Amino acid sequence: MGWIKRNLFFVVGAMLALALLGGAGYFIYLGWSRNSEQSQKLNELYDKLKEINNSPQQAGDNKNDNIKVAKEQEQQLREWIKAAGDRFQPVPSVPPGDVTSKTYASALGTTVYQLQQEAKDNSVGLPASYYFSFQVQSDKLTISSGLGPLAKQLGEVKAIAEILFAARVNNLDSIQRVRVSDDDVNSGAQADYTDKSPITNDLAIITPYVVTFQCFTPELAKAISGFATSAYPLIVKSLSVQPANASGMPDAQAANTPNPLPPQMYPPGRFGGRYGPGYAGGMPPEPPPANVPPKGGLQTVLKEQLLRITAEVDIVQLLPKH
Repeated sequence: MGWIKRNLFFVVGAMLALALLGGAGYFIYLGWSRNSEQSQKLNELYDKLKEINNSPQQAGDNKNDNIKVAKEQEQQLREWIKAAGDRFQPVPSVPPGDVTSKTYASALGTTVYQLQQEAKDNSVGLPASYYFSFQVQSDKLTISSGLGPLAKQLGEVKAIAEILFAARVNNLDSIQRVRVSDDDVNSGAQADYTDKSPITNDLAIITPYVVTFQCFTPELAKAISGFATSAYPLIVKSLSVQPANASGMPDAQAANTPNPLPPQMYPPGRFGGRYGPGYAGGMPPEPPPANVPPKGGLQTVLKEQLLRITAEVDIVQLLPKH
């Protein structure tokens, strides 16, 4: 203790020096740790730069100008978007522009007449006095509501019907659309409408239609091709295919074809005396020989029959760009 008292200033200075050395060591450690962290980040940046430099997506060199290639690809993408957008042109409304009850009634009568004539020219059967799902509007001088949507639907129904007429289907049974006016809701026939609803998303409005028609498979292929190559965005969502009837005969033809009586039921001599199918001399005629298939030749494996098609057709209308 005496030595410490004699060298008090030395002891205090030594302790102060040790504290300063500890603090300096701590700060050196912090700096080293910080430098190590920054060095690691710098190495990562060097590795990233090296990866970019070795990547084909770099700016390029004397042989490869990747910036030019990127601009060309961007232009190709823009051209593709434009070409795809051209396939989504909206179906023109009938009549176009501002619609009144008078102009719509006139356009409806003209359009229905044109479609009936097109069906006749292409030998397509239609229901009697068919108005293509606009029966409730056909006899009204004043449309209660929905003139704009009705004009849009008339144009879309016209586009669908013309595709089927061009395919020369046998019969167009019905076209069902969505209800868009008070008249559709209050007094429209159920057969003219579908219970499906339009779908709206961030890109477009999808309007459903249900079309029922009769045809053979070649005409069905033409109809599907017509929808696929249409200038308007008509998408066949689903198809339901079944025989038109059990006998394979069109419904109208089957209904108008009487059932022939067997030969024994005809009165004698009614159909031409001795050569008729009636009784000759009180004796029934001999039954006709059974149809014997000819020998040789190809055997019928698949026989074409009339089909009834129910197709769900969606029409896509792109929303305007903001």
